Amino acid sequence: MSPTRRLAAVLVPAPADEGGEPLSATGWQVTVVGMHVVSAVVWALAVASALSGEVTAPGARGPVLAVLGALAVSYVVAGGPAVVGGRPWQAVTHLTVLVVSFGVLGWLAPGLLFLLFLAYPQIWFVVQGTLTGLAWTVLLAVASAIGPLVADGGGQSPLEVMRETVVGLLFSLTLGLWVSRVLKQSSERASLIAQLEATRSELVTAEHERGVLAERERLAQEVHDTLAQGYTSIVVLAQTAGELVATDPDAARERLAVIEEVARDNLAEARAVVAAFRPVGLDGSTLVEALQRLAERFARETGLPVRVDTGALDGTPGLRTDEEVVLLRGAQEALTNVRRHAEASAVVLRLARSGGQVSVRVEDDGVGFDPASVSVSGLEGLRGRVAEVGGSVDVASEPGSGTRVTVRVPGP
Repeated sequence: MSPTRRLAAVLVPAPADEGGEPLSATGWQVTVVGMHVVSAVVWALAVASALSGEVTAPGARGPVLAVLGALAVSYVVAGGPAVVGGRPWQAVTHLTVLVVSFGVLGWLAPGLLFLLFLAYPQIWFVVQGTLTGLAWTVLLAVASAIGPLVADGGGQSPLEVMRETVVGLLFSLTLGLWVSRVLKQSSERASLIAQLEATRSELVTAEHERGVLAERERLAQEVHDTLAQGYTSIVVLAQTAGELVATDPDAARERLAVIEEVARDNLAEARAVVAAFRPVGLDGSTLVEALQRLAERFARETGLPVRVDTGALDGTPGLRTDEEVVLLRGAQEALTNVRRHAEASAVVLRLARSGGQVSVRVEDDGVGFDPASVSVSGLEGLRGRVAEVGGSVDVASEPGSGTRVTVRVPGP
């Protein structure tokens, strides 16, 4: 790196990062406003001192007031905006004016060097960087000391001038390093807060997406367990009714009545799914009554005899609503598979309590299958739903020996 670039790297402040304000929005605004107020008050005292003639020679009042005016203009045009916005070249402009002005004031009016009380903090707030702040602080101290040394320091000895300059420099460096450290830590904290806010926003978005996905899965499962099964029944019944119209009108009319009943139930189920209500079969009914109606309609749709055995659970098993829904959906899924695949001649639907659990079992005498080699998508979906309430699904079947599907949930 060339000497010019090294010098620029030291004297030119780095652009402000994008990590946020070094303090909270309110805290930083109060700090900046406070600096403006203090600057105006101290500058006004310096102007009053210059006008009174106490700190200036008779012929130096005009030049001193001109320097004070230059300081004010520089602060308004460059220094203040640099503090607020971290603009490097405005900062360099103000700091240059600051150093030159104090060199002139030290020559013409050493009594006004109390303004260093204002100038030193301005450097650190304008720069907001350690190395650059050190460089400009030393430059300001040297510039303010040259005038008093050459102009006899207003009656002070060179040793006194140097002592005051060193004391002021050390104080400025101590204060500046502390301010720089505080601003750096605050800026890092602001960056961390911004990152946390962004992460929280991402988590909220992810949680929303997860909720949307879960709701889609719920609706898909509900549609499979209710609407799809109902439409399948309607299709099968319509085909059967079409075949019976010419040969057995009464049986065809019976099938049409069942079609109307299934369609009405499907409409009610669709409304319940959209509104996230409990299944229509359980609306105003016990689980036992819902299973009995399910078995009766299955018998009407298929012509198969269905025996319902509720045993000691002839009333209510005392389950939660979600557990009753799982048992009812399990029975619906099992009966749907009987209709589609079993080629059975009889079906038994049993509701029982055993070992602290309540179970629904659907057993048929159909062709059976090998559960290890055949995957039934409806049963797989049922397993996930049952697992959500802490239950289990058991499928027992062999080719030629019928099938038994048992859905269990924890009892009350």
